[in-house]
Amino acid sequence: MNLSGSRTINADIATVWAGLLDPEVLKACVPGCTEMSGSADEGFEATVVQKVGPVKATFKGAVVISDRVEHESLTISGEGKGGPAGFAKGGADVRLTAEGDATLLEYDVEAKVGGKLAQLGSRIIDGFAKKMADQFFANFQEAVEPPGEDDEADTADTKKKGWFSKLRRA
Repeated sequence: MNLSGSRTINADIATVWAGLLDPEVLKACVPGCTEMSGSADEGFEATVVQKVGPVKATFKGAVVISDRVEHESLTISGEGKGGPAGFAKGGADVRLTAEGDATLLEYDVEAKVGGKLAQLGSRIIDGFAKKMADQFFANFQEAVEPPGEDDEADTADTKKKGWFSKLRRA
């Protein structure tokens, strides 16, 4: 499964780069991550709990950052074993481009699964992988962008929209 995407992050390229190498930032951004230790130079150990369709598993594995070109690009690769559920492995090639005070982050993601997870079918796995990648990069954007003045207004608007959409469905 392959997918690509991009995000414009309202932070300078040095801040975005530092975030990509910080285990605390990565732990906060990986959906379901309960533990992350290590360093960008030596690699990270991670524990991630996820439910894919009817299969719930705790994946323990390693994350390696390679092909680093300071403030320009890197590759994040990971592989985890989820016991009877199977395994998951994949990576993301990430490219950064300065756009004034902001940074354009572009990514190409590849993911593979095996074991019970692979039996779920490609539609479920591809949808799940896309959701995970989108969620990771959305969380990352939120983690590295400085808090804005209109965050309170955005939160209020989001709550209103959420309330309205629930009302319409009823």
